[in-house]
Amino acid sequence: MNTTKASSKTKTAISPTRAENYPEWYQQVIRAADLAEVSPVRGCMTMKPWGYAIWENIQHILDGELKALGHKNVYFPLLIPAHFLEKEAEHIDGFAKECAVVTHARMIRNEEGKLVPGSPLEEPYIIRPTSETIIGEAYARWIQSWRDLPLKLNQWANVMRWEMRTRMFLRTSEFLWQEGHTAHASSDEARQETLTILDLYKRFAEVVLAMPVIYGEKTASERFPGAVNTYCIEAMMQDKKALQAGTSHFLGQHFSKAFNIQFLNTEGVLEHAFTTSWGVSTRLVGGLIMTHSDDDGLVLPPKLAPVHIVILPVIHKPEQRASILEYCEKVAEICRAVLWHDQKVIVEIDQRDLPGGEKAWHHVKKGVPIRIEVGGREADAKTLTVSRRDCAYREKNTIPLTDFANQIASILDEMQKNIYARAKDFMTKNTVKIDSKKDFYDFFEGEGGGFAETHWNGDPSIEEQIKKDLNVTIRCIPLIEKPEPGVCPFSGDKSRQRVVFAKAY
Repeated sequence: MNTTKASSKTKTAISPTRAENYPEWYQQVIRAADLAEVSPVRGCMTMKPWGYAIWENIQHILDGELKALGHKNVYFPLLIPAHFLEKEAEHIDGFAKECAVVTHARMIRNEEGKLVPGSPLEEPYIIRPTSETIIGEAYARWIQSWRDLPLKLNQWANVMRWEMRTRMFLRTSEFLWQEGHTAHASSDEARQETLTILDLYKRFAEVVLAMPVIYGEKTASERFPGAVNTYCIEAMMQDKKALQAGTSHFLGQHFSKAFNIQFLNTEGVLEHAFTTSWGVSTRLVGGLIMTHSDDDGLVLPPKLAPVHIVILPVIHKPEQRASILEYCEKVAEICRAVLWHDQKVIVEIDQRDLPGGEKAWHHVKKGVPIRIEVGGREADAKTLTVSRRDCAYREKNTIPLTDFANQIASILDEMQKNIYARAKDFMTKNTVKIDSKKDFYDFFEGEGGGFAETHWNGDPSIEEQIKKDLNVTIRCIPLIEKPEPGVCPFSGDKSRQRVVFAKAY
């Protein structure tokens, strides 16, 4: 008689597992970690404290990086006059189908007593899908001379884009982001700004999010509406699909001509400015989940974790309670005094009246990097039982308190490196060079895939056919110093370099 697989299956905190149903696993990780929930508003989500705390950390760290580069924060209105979008034709064509439109100023009761829209507006407003147009209008007033340039502004805001198929964090009708907008006196300076931000996004993804990425330029069909060039970072999720994790756009003079953003140059000649725009969003939280998490829940790189250490009192006898909690407070005080990358280590004590195992799993599912169990034995011996989220659940080490305090920074550094290395190894193993059309189609058939580095002759019709056949797109044309010339397997034409194809979110 054969033993069923179910009887030998390892029990996991998340069901289904990644292997069983990846999309549903993703939703269950969000639920188990208490990150967010679907809201009553179509296509939108409510971010809960733990999920929003992760976004706040992204915001705080990235905001400091942007300010260090000379960008200043501003805030523009949520509502944009409809005629603003009409000024840049390619821009409105790109966003028209996603716009949410405000057409009335108030609500009134009809004859049946129901609330209905009243007082139609003379001109409708668009809930911002992005802010190039309203910021362009302001720049036209604020910029007069070359002395006003460069103008480098950023805003942390929400935007609205109606989406047909939504998924929490990855694609929602309303989402949070930062959007930077700069104006420059020369094309070269604006292009350099675009690439500087791209490099910042790459470093932020890899150093803070521990998320390895490839970076490069989008093809014409994938460009931001109204951009001359769009650049991006692309990450590989654990189902081998790509996630566009950030974009940076060189807008040339398209928007400055549409909105009359002009300045007197050093010779007293009137010129149009060169502009850029760029942004990352709460999609990074979704990418974080799908890059690192496992079948027991969320895995957080320590640099983004809202809490670095959780202390779990283990109290079996009422008479031990006071001494154990006193020791826990001492442990917390010592740990909080430790500086890690110039920030104090964040520590919580979980004193809820729950079984020890239930409390431990709660924090495993939330991705807290380090768990410390403290019972009577540890309190008497001045030791700690320590578990790490980048290791197996049952892997524990008993460490003297004084030794642990000295090791906290190095442990967090090691965890950050381990989490990145694991993701980097996965991306490397699932990135292949392909030189024949048959091998390319075989690679992406069904649920297969990864990143395919393949030559392409630049023909958009080939790009469109591959998308139609396989739902595979060119994620980017990598920015590399020495491109490898070759032959496009789809046309037989010469190709300047390999591009990266993948299925994507």
